[in-house]
This record gives sequence, structure tokens and C-alpha cells, in this order.
Amino acid sequence: MRKYLITLIPVVLLGWQQGPQPQSADRFPDGIEFEEGSLSEDLKPSPAQLKAEGLAIRILSNYHYRKLDLNDSLSAEIYKKYLDDIDHSKLYFLASDVAKFDKYKYSFDDFLKNDELEVPFEIYNTFRKRYQERSNYIQQLLEKPNPFDFEEEETLNTDREKASWAKSNDELDDTWRKYIKSEALDLKLTGKADTAAINTLSKRYKTRNRALERIRSEQVFQMYMNSYAESLDPHTNYLGPVSADRFKQDMSQSLEGIGAMLREEENYIKIVDVIPGGPAFRGKQLKKEDRIMGVAQGDDNDFVDIVGWFVDDAVKLIKGPKGTVVRLQVLAANALPNTPPREIRIVREKIKLEEQRAKSEIVTVDHGGKPMKIGVIDIPLFYRDFEGAQKREKEFSSTTRDTQKLMDDLRKEGVEGIVIDLRNNGGGSLTEAISLTGLFINKGPVVQVKESQGEIEVQSDTDPMVAYDGPLAVMVNRFSASASEIFAAAIQDYKRGIIVGEQTYGKGTVQTLIELNRWMPKEKDDLGEVKMTVAKFYRINGSSTQLRGVMPDLELPTAYKNDEYGEASQPSALPWDQIPSSRYELTLNISDQIVNQLRDKYNSRLKSDEDLKKLVSDLADFKKAREDKTVSLQIDKRRKERAEAEKKRTALKELDDDTDGGDEAEPTETTPAKKKKDIYLTETSRILADLVTITNEPSLAGTKKKR
Repeated sequence: MRKYLITLIPVVLLGWQQGPQPQSADRFPDGIEFEEGSLSEDLKPSPAQLKAEGLAIRILSNYHYRKLDLNDSLSAEIYKKYLDDIDHSKLYFLASDVAKFDKYKYSFDDFLKNDELEVPFEIYNTFRKRYQERSNYIQQLLEKPNPFDFEEEETLNTDREKASWAKSNDELDDTWRKYIKSEALDLKLTGKADTAAINTLSKRYKTRNRALERIRSEQVFQMYMNSYAESLDPHTNYLGPVSADRFKQDMSQSLEGIGAMLREEENYIKIVDVIPGGPAFRGKQLKKEDRIMGVAQGDDNDFVDIVGWFVDDAVKLIKGPKGTVVRLQVLAANALPNTPPREIRIVREKIKLEEQRAKSEIVTVDHGGKPMKIGVIDIPLFYRDFEGAQKREKEFSSTTRDTQKLMDDLRKEGVEGIVIDLRNNGGGSLTEAISLTGLFINKGPVVQVKESQGEIEVQSDTDPMVAYDGPLAVMVNRFSASASEIFAAAIQDYKRGIIVGEQTYGKGTVQTLIELNRWMPKEKDDLGEVKMTVAKFYRINGSSTQLRGVMPDLELPTAYKNDEYGEASQPSALPWDQIPSSRYELTLNISDQIVNQLRDKYNSRLKSDEDLKKLVSDLADFKKAREDKTVSLQIDKRRKERAEAEKKRTALKELDDDTDGGDEAEPTETTPAKKKKDIYLTETSRILADLVTITNEPSLAGTKKKR
């Protein structure tokens, strides 16, 4: 069986053993030292980058799964993405700059074919000049006495997605004045004096300016190459030498810290993933797409504002030795305009591998006036100790082995059905996804893999043993991805269990890493690496998991739009398609008739159950509130908006706790930890209880048949 790289590659994995550097007077906050540089000096490509460009283009053109011609049509996409990556919010370039660049719109294919880098660097150097102009304006603005009138009636539209390029510097000045005023107003409403707020902003933007001075030609080249690579699909990337080295270190070092993966995006440090087994995961304090605004060391030190920082510099503040405290100011991914960041406290520690392993609990639901025991197995990721397995160690770590033992224990406790909880499970070992499916079916295909040349490989469970043949439900959400989708899809296709929750992420592609120097062994300079999509996953019924993911049989209320998070939110995502179905034997544990009956019972509860009614109402209010991107710059109105946003944030926090299990209440010597209510899990347990009752009706008993 081939080995596939099916998990998303992070930008930075937080939590290595090196702590923050000691602070000194000639350094920036908390040990962040910036190289000297000048925005007046143009950046230029190196000879090694010209070689890397040519080699990467040949590899991607010939071996990427998506066979796209490097032509004018693709050139326009590359150009658009490059501009978007440089100035996403249209806050630096002028319309005249873009008009000048537009003449190259259909030439980027030729630049790539001919190893030309002059124009991409010219565009970026123009950005550096515009950035310096903005920086000068901001400092001049902040040096004025009383630069802002907070009684003036004006507003700011924070959504720049459809904004036009500014026609003049005066227009940009006014836009930036409003943004800086909004930030100053936020600081003022947190209790800062006007002078302190201005000083904070001045320091923030000087930090951003110094950060830009640190940009070197490697980062520009990497950005440009990724404008091409990510136009092929969002999981294909070029990693420059520094990024490639950092990735290797991230994958090999012992984890210690808060347990989160980060990236920089639009001046913010964002959470890519929360690592099972880390302190942030156990405390449920951080979620994917949350933004970290500030960092403080220990319980007493002041916060350092990290808006506009590079991710490497932010990591130096956030990571640290085991047992030390870090405090973060975090703005939730789904925060409304005017919502202030919340403060969280995390004790750094090593990632506890045992926390990554499957766990079980028993949920008792009232079903028709009678208590029914439902077993729940939470699988945070698909893990496997490959080295232990090769050595035939008796107790090597395995999702399948752990789940089988947990199911045996649950059956001894007399549960009448089992829920497999895959919410927020981002994937992991394909081998485990296949073998875990095998616990619930006789034997047969689990997933199909189609390579770029068209060859299709069917990967199957070959063990006829069925560990559990009782009522089964699988819980998924928008962040269930990759291996999770393979397992859920197989259970659904075999009609072995009911899938409950949200449409899954839709990551159905396979990547491989290629070191460019292996293709050019005599080259002395490090040319970097390419991460490239080379295959796609397909369900056994022939449908791809790519883009569409897995649609649940019963869809629970969701806070997300289908195109907001997940693969469908990526413009260059590979399309959904189909291949021929495999031959497999249906279990017929689930039929359309059963699903319809379950849906009727669920819809009835939606109208009568107070928790579900409140959930639907709160989500509707939340979605409506998120559509308004305009904020007031008048202090009294802004204060009122913040109060409303805070009220909604409190309701949303309770909603989050009720839909993902929430934090556990702090235990005391006399009171054990008490888990908060999880509405989604409760409802899934009710659905499974309905399934138990329905399938006990003789008229619905099914027989196996082949496809």
C-alpha cells in the first residue's frame, strides 16, 4: 500500500522547547530583534531563484494532478492572486499602479516559462514604496495634537472585499484615517487614555514598518511562485529554503507549548489548527481561524500588541518552556464587528500524546419516558505508531485498536448504540481510516485513489471480522476533514450507520513533497521544495470527497455557510467529479425509509425542544449580525455597538459550549470536573436512540445485497 500525505501542512507549529529571548534595551518588545533594512532599496531576484523557478515550473506542469496549460487564461489568475496576496484589502496600491500592472496581466505565463522575475519584483517594490508612504502618513497623523474627533458622525465599512482601488493619495489618506481612528476608539473604550492609545498605535505601526523592512527576496519569490502553485490548487505550494527548513524542524522536534498551528493573514496571526493533546485543545480555549491580537508573559506582565507581526516573531513570544504561563488576547473567528478580544491564560506544556487518543463516555437520553444508554467514542485524529507496528509491538498506538477496546467496554456497560464523534478531526493516518471502517463491515473496499496519470487504486479492509454490528451514528462538522471524510463516507456508502452534523470540509486530495535539489544534484544553492497535489480520493460509490465532502443524512443547525470555511471557500479548489463505483456489499442497516423516519422525529423536536429552538434562533441572529460590516466612529454609538456585540459574544460563547462540549468546570477537592451540555451530542444521541427503536421493528429488517 502506498503512503500518502493527506494532512494539511502548517505554516508554523507552535510549541518548541526554545523559550523567548531575554529582553534588552536595544531590542524590540520581548526579545524580537529586527534586521536592519531599508524600504528605499529595491529587492532583486537571485540566480538561484531563477533556477528554482524553471525547475519548479517543469515539475508542476508535468506532474501536478491538474493538467492546466500555462496560458493567458491561467496568467490572469496568477496575476490576480499575486496582487491579492500583496494588497488584499486594497489599502496601498493606487488605481494608477494597478493600471500600469494590468499590461502584464496576460504575460505571467511567459514570465514563468522563460524564468523571468523582473516584473513580479517590480510590482512588489512598488508596494514597498506605497507602504512607506502609508507609514509616513500614519506617523504624521498620530503626531498631531488630538488627531481624532470622536464626537463626529461618521462610519467605517470594514469589508474591503469589493472595494475599488483608490484613485489618489488623498482618498487613501481618508480611508486610513478612518481605520486608525477606529483602532484608537477601540483602545479608548478599553480604558486607555487618549495619549496612551496614540502611543500604542504609533508603536504598532512602527513595528509593522520594521517587519516589512525584514522582507528579503526569498519571501517575495516564494509569494510569486505560490501565486502560480496555488492557482493549480490550494494545497500546492512552493517552500523556499528557509520555509522548507522550518517545516522539517516543525515535523521532527518534540512538541512543547500551547499546541496550536499558526499562519499570518491580513495583518493577523491566525490559528490554523489546534493540536489534540495540547493545553489549548484540552481547555477548548482556541478554535480554528481565531486571531491572536496580543501576547503577555506570565500573569503580571503587560500585553505586547502583535497585530501586523510576522508569524515567526509571534511564535517567539507565544512558545516557551513547560510550566510557564502565556496570556493571549484572542478575537474569535466568528467575532462580530466591535467585539473586543477575550483574554485567555494557558500554561505551556508538552503535548500529551495520550490526549490524542480516542476516549469514551456514556450518555443517557430520555427516550419515550425510558432512559437509554448511548456510548460515545471521541476520536480527535487518526493516529498510528507506524514504527511500533513495524516492530510488531504488542501495544502500539492505533486508533482502530483503541476504538475496538472502547467499544468492548461500552458493550459490557450495556449501551444500546454507539456514536463515533469526528467533529474537528482534521485527518491523519489513511491506514487507520481504512482499518477503523473494517470494525463495522465484513470486508471490502473503503476508498479509491486516482493518480494524475488516471490509474485508480482501490484500498480495502481485508479482515472479515466485525467488531460491532449494532446501531451506529457518526458525528461530523465543517472541520472534519481528510481521513475523517473517508471513514464517514464509507460508513454512509455501506449504509452501515447514520451520519449526523454538518457538511464536512471537502479535502479529498493527496500531496507529496519534492526537494528541488534532488532534481538538480550539482546545484550548490538550496532551491527549496514543492508540495504538490498528485492524487484524489474517491468514495467507493465513485463520488469524490473533494470539494463537497460528506453530506450528513441528518443536518444539524450550523453557524457556517458552505462557502465560508472548507475547501469550497478556496477559489482554486479542485472540482468534484466521479469515477466508476467499486463493487461492495451493502449492509442495509440504514435505508431511505429509516432516514425519513429519523428526520421526521428530529424535525418534530426542532419545533418542541427548547434547547434546539434556542440554538436555531441564536444561530439566525448571529448570521444576521455578521452581515453588517459597518461600524460607527462616534464614541457613544460605538460604545453601544460594543455593548451589543459583547452581549452577542456572551450568547455565542454559551452557544459554542453547548455545541462542542464546552470547557469543563474547574474541579475542586470535593467537586469533580463537570462537563457542560453539548446540544449536538445530545441530539445525535436522541437520533441514535430513535434508530435503535426503528430498527427493532421487523418490517424494516433488511437483507444484504451487492452493488
